[in-house]
Amino acid sequence: MTQHLFRPFVTAVVFGASMLASQAAAKSDITIAMQLEPPHLDPTSAAAQAIDSVVYANIFEGLTRFMGDGSVVPGLAESWEISDDGTVYTFKLRDGVTFHDGTSMDAEDVKFSLDRALAEDSANAQKALFAGIESVEVVDPLTVKVTLSAPNGNFLFNLAWGDAVIVAPESIENIKTNPVGTGAFTFADWVQGDSITLNRNPDYWGEQPALETATFKFISDPTAAFAAMMAEDVDVFDIYPAPENLPQFEADPRFQVLIGSTEGETILSTNNKQAPFDDILVRQALAHAIDRQAIIDGAMFGYGTPIGTHFAPHNPAYVDLTGGSAHDPEKAKALLAEAGYPDGFETTLHLPPPSYARRGGEIIAAQLADIGIKAEIINVEWAQWLESVFKGKDFGLTIVSHTEPMDIGIYARPDYYFQYESTDFQALMETLNATTDPEERARLLGEAQRLIANDYVNGYLFQLAKLGVARAGVQGLWENAPTAAIDLSAISWSE
Repeated sequence: MTQHLFRPFVTAVVFGASMLASQAAAKSDITIAMQLEPPHLDPTSAAAQAIDSVVYANIFEGLTRFMGDGSVVPGLAESWEISDDGTVYTFKLRDGVTFHDGTSMDAEDVKFSLDRALAEDSANAQKALFAGIESVEVVDPLTVKVTLSAPNGNFLFNLAWGDAVIVAPESIENIKTNPVGTGAFTFADWVQGDSITLNRNPDYWGEQPALETATFKFISDPTAAFAAMMAEDVDVFDIYPAPENLPQFEADPRFQVLIGSTEGETILSTNNKQAPFDDILVRQALAHAIDRQAIIDGAMFGYGTPIGTHFAPHNPAYVDLTGGSAHDPEKAKALLAEAGYPDGFETTLHLPPPSYARRGGEIIAAQLADIGIKAEIINVEWAQWLESVFKGKDFGLTIVSHTEPMDIGIYARPDYYFQYESTDFQALMETLNATTDPEERARLLGEAQRLIANDYVNGYLFQLAKLGVARAGVQGLWENAPTAAIDLSAISWSE
């Protein structure tokens, strides 16, 4: 952290107090800790939440964007018109926007970005967001026309995802290690295994942020996280990994504790194509073996909201389905016996680094053992999880929090890592995407929640709480997490 030094001249003595106050007010650097390090910095070609945490709205921007309250507002598109039949979106781009390398951002870049996400060989982790796009046409340098194959009431919402940011062909080759976007901050440095530094973009098209420099520090160990905060080596821990420490921070005037909600449905993901999990009776037995509250209390020290389906409880369309998978070990044993496993079976339980997974996994393994299922715990680093579980589908069970906003549509993808295939659900999502009426969309979302709950696709555990710790002078942090992001634009230090 920058140290401000005073020259020993007389006026410094006379006006020392006011100068100190002025310099404190002018503090413009910040160190933000994260538990996970991104595998790379291209949000358009990986599912890792840690990528968006660093780059979303800071380095990269989309046509639309999420705000801290979950609303979707204009981004690089200052306005748009929608055709009467809901299939043609004409976007008017902001004038004078440049990428960090000095090149202009225009309609050709928008077309390149959307076409790249749609391409046959696209590595975009959320390719389904773009599946309904029939064509992208450059009308003029500041106008883009996107034609959909059918109306999509979620289209502007989809474009706000980190997977839909606008990139340039000139800088795409090195995007993973040297990201070049249009945002209020530029990439400065990456010390692998330690930190990433961003600097304020003096040529930003929008309002200049208060911060000049932001350093994202990676601290995976909860004990080290506590030590770093207490020593004030870091200013913010956006999602603090050791909830048992929060009362200590709350009692310390040096700190503030921010407790909010996330989009993170924390689930016991189940490989639906791997025996014996291809049997609904076995998946139902898993669901009844789980004591959600014991996991919330034991792994999260009481922070978290039980869920019975893949949907956020704070969403107005949420349906409480926890009763359909209530903790009932005897029923779970009976279901296993009915499925042909009276003595249980063995499987694997892959656990990525977050404490909700590692701590929760120990509890779930014990709960499964009570009904005869022996789950071999395999601790994996995040990169390993992405490679072997998410991409390779080489797992029986795993625990992960899905932090993408309103992402129930992933269940319509048979090739998604938990490999659930339901033509009924796929048809339901097609109907939902073509529906714009809010009440009808809410009804369809309720139907979708019930369908996957009744199919016991995964073990639905709890909605991840956003537990943040920051030094008392930091302001402008998001309290909730409507998407995976640490938006630097409104962060500043109070006087």
